Amino acid sequence: MAGANRASVSIASPTDARIPVADLFASYGMPRFFCEIMNTLGPLDPTVQMIHDRLQSFDVDELRRRATSAEAELYNLGITFTVYSDRDAIDRILPFDLIPRILTAGEWELVERGVVQRVTAINKFLWDIYHDQKILRDGIIPRDLVLGNVNFRPEMMGLDVPLGVYVHVNGTDIVRDEAGRFLVLEDNARTPSGVSYVIENRHMMLRVLPDLLSGIGIRPVEEYGLRLKQAMIEIAPAGVSDPQVVLLSPGIYNSAYFEHVFLAREMGVPLVEGRDLVVENARVFMRTIAGLRPVHSIYRRLNDDFLDPDVFRPESQLGVRGLVDAWRRGNVAIANAVGTGVADDKAIYAYMPRIIRYYLDEEPILNNVDTRICREPDGLKYTLDNLEKLVVKPVGESGGYGLIIGPHATRAELDEFRIKLKADPANYISQPVINLSTAPTLCEGGVEARHVDLRPFAVTGASTWVLPGGLSRVALKKGSLVVNSSQGGGSKDTWVLS
Repeated sequence: MAGANRASVSIASPTDARIPVADLFASYGMPRFFCEIMNTLGPLDPTVQMIHDRLQSFDVDELRRRATSAEAELYNLGITFTVYSDRDAIDRILPFDLIPRILTAGEWELVERGVVQRVTAINKFLWDIYHDQKILRDGIIPRDLVLGNVNFRPEMMGLDVPLGVYVHVNGTDIVRDEAGRFLVLEDNARTPSGVSYVIENRHMMLRVLPDLLSGIGIRPVEEYGLRLKQAMIEIAPAGVSDPQVVLLSPGIYNSAYFEHVFLAREMGVPLVEGRDLVVENARVFMRTIAGLRPVHSIYRRLNDDFLDPDVFRPESQLGVRGLVDAWRRGNVAIANAVGTGVADDKAIYAYMPRIIRYYLDEEPILNNVDTRICREPDGLKYTLDNLEKLVVKPVGESGGYGLIIGPHATRAELDEFRIKLKADPANYISQPVINLSTAPTLCEGGVEARHVDLRPFAVTGASTWVLPGGLSRVALKKGSLVVNSSQGGGSKDTWVLS
């Protein structure tokens, strides 16, 4: 790999003073925000207290020594992601913090139910907009917001996907506010990434901090690959006794290529690129040294635009010519389905509570963050009047790009962004700044509070299963609310207590 981020905060400086055992949390204090391990809203769970006490048995030098060992192992294993700049593509290690993020069984039960409810509603919404469009006729969502969405695919109209499932893998980004309430920040219904870090983080903790985990009941994460493969088998064409599943990757230059390799191994399926597949007589085959071999289910990590040059971008060299026709004829299954990007659009996100009520006749288990849609006159006026207090995001961007955090912006930055907002209001939504919860994190000065979020991964075939815990991302820069890896964030192992 092109190299690790050797400046990770988890490496001790030679000048660091040794912090006595009893003072491991001396620099932590009582956080101003809800703390995942030291909250004061009620008595601590006994197991959480036990983990806190065990952490106190380490001094900061010992933790840093183990963190350095973990980082070296990540480097040797090639567990990286790619950051693209104007001139370069740089492979980096995702900084890994040794202090786990902890969720009690009760907390997880709420998150799990909320994620299942949300995924169920998203799949019903996608089925409807690509069939009867009742939700549009009933005026629950503006028609042009869906039909004019860049991710709406007319080619999907009338296609009956297996089991009615469009989103087989979903990543729901969740935050906690100052009261400890779980709120959904956004949905990722296309090709959500990051699950490989969930599993590798657990492996790393078992290797470098086994004494912290010993005797503590923690829900396992290792079955994700098998669950995903089972879902792919469940959506395979009928009558196939032993479906061939493959993972379709854009190739080695993709930012998440490590994850593609990792998941193919975890699922026990071939990792293929578009050039490895061919369509003959509306059936998909994989090229092997023994000849063509039928393929029945494809877990694709390739964007819609590049999937089939006969249907989308004619110049695409990454996809498979004729693939969509084979899919429409029922000869192959594709996950996630084409056109799911409508459901994770940030403008559609604002309507998710209404979508849940419309299709499920239920109140949302997990609420949205209060969201204003700038394409609507009232939403635009409110956003412009309160820009210095809000987070404003472009609806088509991800990874923390293109947004502005009003309280952290300069007057010049606010004035510049105001011009962009007025020029293209339909491209933006705004939300209040949420005081994200914090978790103890190993930093240069000892253990300090850093903001975190959570991305649980749901796998849907005949039913929906949620990976216990998910990816906890941490904003390593003091005071920062941006947890994205591409913006300098790191990750933690997420422990769901059993």
